[in-house]
Amino acid sequence: MNLLASGRGSNAARILVVDDDERNLLALTEVLKPIADVVCATSGRDALRQLLRNEFAVILLDVFMPELDGYETAALIREREQSARIPIIFLSAVNKETEHLMRGYEMGAVDYVFKPVDPVILKSKVGVFVDLFEMRRQLEISERRQASILRALPMAIYEVTEKDGELLRQFHGGDLSHFLGDEADAVLRGERAWEEWVHSDDREQLYREAERGGDTVTVEYRWVGPAGSRHHILDQRIATSPITGQRRWAGSLLDITERKELEARLVHAGKIDALGQLTGGVAHDFNNLLAAVLGGIGILQRRLELGEREQRVIEQMRHAVTQGTDLVRRMMAFARQQDLSPASMDPSDLCESVAGLVSHTLGGTVTVAWECPKTGLNLYVDRSQLELALMNLIINARDAMPSGGEIRVSIARDEGAANNDPRLRIRIEDEGCGIPAEAIEKVTEPFFTTKETGKGTGLGLSMVSGFVHQSGGELRIESVVGKGTTIDLVLPATEATAAALSSDDASDLGWLADKSLMLIDDDEAVRTILSEQFRDAGARIDDFACGQDAISAIRDAPQKYDYILSDFAMPEMDGLETLRTIGEIAPEARAVLMTGNADDLRLGSQHSIPLVRKPLDPAALAKAFNP
Repeated sequence: MNLLASGRGSNAARILVVDDDERNLLALTEVLKPIADVVCATSGRDALRQLLRNEFAVILLDVFMPELDGYETAALIREREQSARIPIIFLSAVNKETEHLMRGYEMGAVDYVFKPVDPVILKSKVGVFVDLFEMRRQLEISERRQASILRALPMAIYEVTEKDGELLRQFHGGDLSHFLGDEADAVLRGERAWEEWVHSDDREQLYREAERGGDTVTVEYRWVGPAGSRHHILDQRIATSPITGQRRWAGSLLDITERKELEARLVHAGKIDALGQLTGGVAHDFNNLLAAVLGGIGILQRRLELGEREQRVIEQMRHAVTQGTDLVRRMMAFARQQDLSPASMDPSDLCESVAGLVSHTLGGTVTVAWECPKTGLNLYVDRSQLELALMNLIINARDAMPSGGEIRVSIARDEGAANNDPRLRIRIEDEGCGIPAEAIEKVTEPFFTTKETGKGTGLGLSMVSGFVHQSGGELRIESVVGKGTTIDLVLPATEATAAALSSDDASDLGWLADKSLMLIDDDEAVRTILSEQFRDAGARIDDFACGQDAISAIRDAPQKYDYILSDFAMPEMDGLETLRTIGEIAPEARAVLMTGNADDLRLGSQHSIPLVRKPLDPAALAKAFNP
């Protein structure tokens, strides 16, 4: 027994040649080795041992051998399942009678060849079986590859048979355990039905499509697995038999849960974007109203002698306008359109300032425990927006504890942050009612609230989320119903020294005394109020309702104006284009752009003209005109 290698490698087809005469083995090997690797055996027992070790494309078996002859060896080969289907060609030099031929074919031989063998004929016959073996092996490899691909996909293959008006589903491939886990075997055996786990609200639709009886059926439905896992299923099948007689369909089940979730996120993003656009527009108009009201209050306080009661009314009006300004900032935070001014801020300063703001709003049954240790880092955020966000979260925590309790606010380094990207984590913990798991992902959506009707707008957390993400941070929410909620604000940090708070008098416009200022705004109320404020400060004012009129005026007197202040959102020619044109005519005049809305890409990309927000802060205006 020996193996004559042909250099084809371990995966090459093999031919088993069995003969007790080594001369015959040598001759047959020389003939056959060009088409496959040849393995030789000198007896029937030796051949059976080779069949236990290797797979063969064909067996050439001598009939007349001692101990086990060819017929007996063939019988044993056919009894073994692994070798039962291997083609056998009998070789014989003496047994040429018809009865021997018939016996050979009865033993499962595919051919009976007499010695001496014609090399060309033998090579041709054996080559056919080698080719068939290679084709079968390639087909098996392809089938295994396809089966592996199907098992790797979130899908299952099935066949449906209609019997006595009932549709029977049988599974034949794919990864059924992806959906069913340990219950997959029970479904494969027919002990349980796939339809058992179809969502109760979708079963009627599934059965209606099944009863429709067309050649193709496509239906989507929700599916709840044995372990509570939830999926969206795309169920498709096509008829594989004629309409007459017993109906059959071949179909597939595809898990489209990720696609559905992506579609939901895209729809949600679209709604958020639309609401953001709407919010930005509303904020612009509202800022114009606030600018007029706030400016008018200042004029009345300066020009009129008010009694104590009248002065109290004016202060209440100012307070109401200030609240309106804060509301606009919150709306812009939700829309992620407000102009943030990040600066280094000491965490302990934040704790002190917010503690003072919320101390009178918590009631007697709720307390706040502050933990603001030195971390070596300062927050790098917009101070006023962070204070507003933190106040929102503390008030939410208070509302979640109607019977009282403790709110814990702590600031610490975020351990997950990289060394080159330092971050601080502000954690707000309460002992309240908690948020249901199904609502966690929705609480940052605008107008979604878990509070009772009349006790919340549903904008608080959405605005906090908008501010945090615009600041380059992350919002994390964990909650257990009945035990409380933990919210983390993970925000950028810096080792830079905290910025000192400005002590400028926000009402001082003295720098405008004896200066000439051009005011451009299409809103008459804003234009009137601002003009009067500036005149009270000693400025000479010319106001215009549009950019074209202002440009015409400055062409006639390019040296007349010290300052140019223009609104951005105006019809026909916006403020940015107006100021750029005026800058070419009167380059010595200092120009500032004002706006109540940041919903324009040009405002974010232009840096040549200073920008201030409505309602105007006199200190910010002074800094813009006199940097």
